[in-house]
Amino acid sequence: MKYKPFYTLNSLLPFSIMDRYLTKELIPPFLFGVGAFSSLAVSIGAVFELLRKVVESGLPLATAVQVFLLTLPTYIVLAFPMSTLLATLMTYSRLSSESELIALRGCGVSVYRMVLTAVMLSLLVTGVTFLFQEQIAPASKYQATVTLEKALKSGAPAVSKQDNFLYAEKREVKQLDGKKQKILTRLYYADQFDGKRFKGLTIIDRSQQDKKEGFNQIIIADSGEWNPLQNTWNMYKGTIYLVAPDSSYRNIIRFEKQQLQLPRTAFDLAGKSKDYDEMNISQALEQLELERLGGDDKKIRKLKIRIQNKIALPFVCVVFGLVGAAMGTIPQRTGRGTSFGISVIVIFSYYLFGSVTSALGEANVVSPFMAGWLPNFLGLGTGIFLLIRVARR
Repeated sequence: MKYKPFYTLNSLLPFSIMDRYLTKELIPPFLFGVGAFSSLAVSIGAVFELLRKVVESGLPLATAVQVFLLTLPTYIVLAFPMSTLLATLMTYSRLSSESELIALRGCGVSVYRMVLTAVMLSLLVTGVTFLFQEQIAPASKYQATVTLEKALKSGAPAVSKQDNFLYAEKREVKQLDGKKQKILTRLYYADQFDGKRFKGLTIIDRSQQDKKEGFNQIIIADSGEWNPLQNTWNMYKGTIYLVAPDSSYRNIIRFEKQQLQLPRTAFDLAGKSKDYDEMNISQALEQLELERLGGDDKKIRKLKIRIQNKIALPFVCVVFGLVGAAMGTIPQRTGRGTSFGISVIVIFSYYLFGSVTSALGEANVVSPFMAGWLPNFLGLGTGIFLLIRVARR
């Protein structure tokens, strides 16, 4: 095979006959992997549950098919990195076993240059994965949830509902020894939130306790809702208990309707009905800001880790592309079945390590950034190590 590079106007890297040949060989196993891995994942994660709902809950078959198709992009996103690993490992292993890579090295082509084609294609898949993850999968998954709820509730509109809603608002206070401590500012509890109004509402407000004449208040109401025109809470049929700094009751106010100047954070949190898989990165960052207002460090740390995982996921394609190509260039004779088996082992090891680092992040042993990116760094280091070893042979 003659190595004859040529340059395009929009490229700084040579695109040769070898690159076109490798690209042609990489695409079919990649498409096969997308189909195989996404089908397997969606069968385990969605099909069995949908069939159960069809049999037990009377879900219409047409609706089940619609939900299945709307759920599919979520699993395709997960299949992209796996398919990249399978395609690079299968292609380079076959070329190695048929001595085509040896012939290329005999023509003066380095291992690094051969693997560069796989890495560049992996970067392209990274962009496609990011597009699917941010623009297609979250909206599709949310629509699937709404469609399923609507069908199971006989056409009733899907709204954000919660039972036993609890939200603690905290703030940092500097102690005499200089250390900062978070104390409770307000506590909200409701028996139910129907998407617009809290029912069975109790609010403990301690925001004024540090002021000399400040009163704490306990508000109990049958219901409460947010008034967007006046930026206040509208409370219905309840009682306000005013508590003095010495913990004695100073006044009891009964009302049919009362407007109170309280933050709307509780409504924002209760109205966030989307699951994490139904949010893109920008929506997850908005949710993070709301969680920060609540001051729950555990929830904040967990959400930070999930955001880092979401950012790091598309770049797994580059890691798997490098690892698969480096492993494939090792002189060996392996069939497609062996390549598929090795891919499954690598994928399982990667995601197992990712679960461990996420757990360490939630335990505050490592930072959220390291919890999300450490598997990528380890995989990248492994790929570079394997590539250097092969190049030295």
